[in-house]
Amino acid sequence: MSLRQFEYALAVAEEGSVTAAAERLHVAQPSVSQQIRGLERELGVELFDRTPTGLVATAVGRAFLREAEVAVSAARKARATARAGADELVGELVVAAQMGFGTRQLPGALDALRRRFPRLEVTVFEEPSSAELERLCRRGVLDLALMAACERTPADAHRLGDEEFVVVLGPGHRQLAADRVDLRDLDGEAWVRFDRDSALDGVLLGLLRDNGLTPATAARVSQTATAVRWAAHGLGAALVPASAVPHGHEHLVRPVFPAVSQPVIAVLRQGAGPGETALLDVLRRETWTESSPYGRSGSDGPRAAT
Repeated sequence: MSLRQFEYALAVAEEGSVTAAAERLHVAQPSVSQQIRGLERELGVELFDRTPTGLVATAVGRAFLREAEVAVSAARKARATARAGADELVGELVVAAQMGFGTRQLPGALDALRRRFPRLEVTVFEEPSSAELERLCRRGVLDLALMAACERTPADAHRLGDEEFVVVLGPGHRQLAADRVDLRDLDGEAWVRFDRDSALDGVLLGLLRDNGLTPATAARVSQTATAVRWAAHGLGAALVPASAVPHGHEHLVRPVFPAVSQPVIAVLRQGAGPGETALLDVLRRETWTESSPYGRSGSDGPRAAT
C-alpha cells in the first residue's frame, strides 16, 4: 500500500466518483481506477459499493478511510516539517474553529501568517459540535482547534482570552432601548437556537436556567450568521459571540446583564510542528478580551426600557 493509494481513495470517497476524483487530482481516470482496484486486492476487501449514482464507501471502507485520513495528514505534516527552513514553511495546516469563536480574530491571524509564510496553506472549517471537535482532536486530524474552554479542556490548552456574548433582537423590540438587556426581561421570548450538541446552545441553556427561565424555541440553525439574520427579522432572540455579529446588524445587538463570556482556548496536536506553533503565535497577538462595542458605554447595569 502507498500514500498515493490512500489519497486516491479519500478523493473518490469525497467526490463520489472516479471521474471527479481524477479531475481533482489532475490525473487520468484509468490511473485512479487502477490504484483503487489494486488497493482493494491487496486488502482483500471492497472499499466502495458501485451504485448507479456513484461510488459509496462500504462499512469496511469507511473504517479504512478514517485511518487513511490520519495517515495522509501525518505524512503531510512530516513533509512540511522536513522542508521547513528558518524563514520558510510549506505544506498544509488543518484548523477547526468551534462555531462562532474567533470570527473576528482568525482573518487577521491568517493574513499575518500568509504574509510571513506565503507557501503555507491553511484549511479552516467551522465545527458546531463540541463532541465532534474533540473526536477530531483525539484522532490527530487537526493541527489546531479553536474552541471554548469546557470541563474536558486539555491541560496543555493555550488560553487566548474571552469571548463576550450578546443578544440580537428584532427591529422595534422594547429592550433595544436598554444599554444592557437583563435576560429576565426576556421571559417568554422565543429563541433562535443552535444545534443541540453545540457549545453555543449550551451557553444559552445554562444562562437561561441560571435565571430561572425556560427557553421557547423558534427555530434551530447551524451558523451564527443565520441566527443573527433570523433574529433581525423578528423570528426570535439570539445569543451569539460578539465577534460573530455580521456588519450591518450592530443596531440590533445589546450586551446582556450580568455580562456573559466564555474563555477561548487553542489546542495543538501532539508533537506540533513549526506551522502550528507559528499560527498560535499570531493568534496570541490578536485582541481577544475587550469591552463590547454594542450598547451605550458607561452603564453599570440595564436601563429600563421606556
